[in-house]
Amino acid sequence: MDRNRSLTALSALGQDTRLDVFRLLVKAGADGMLAGEIGAALEVRQNTMSANLTILHSAGLVRNRREGRAVRYFADMEGMRGLLAYLMEDCCGGRPELCQPVIEAVACACGD
Repeated sequence: MDRNRSLTALSALGQDTRLDVFRLLVKAGADGMLAGEIGAALEVRQNTMSANLTILHSAGLVRNRREGRAVRYFADMEGMRGLLAYLMEDCCGGRPELCQPVIEAVACACGD
């Protein structure tokens, strides 16, 4: 991930509803959630939710899959890994062992 993509991702997460959406989708895991389910869970109108999901998708933080007339969304863990890798690229002045607690804290054995 480069600087511009990182800024786009951070900007997308810098809004309360989008941050809530991303966290909800992380919690949903591999099952993801339908757009309507996300809106209902967060009590956000459909058109507002659609705009927020579009921003997260454009930022590489969510992916989607069409299911008939509905769209299911998933947290894009590869996108988040790319963002975290960019942020920690030059970790601890060349002493990556100092960053190990952070890496362990964000490691997930649950897959995508």
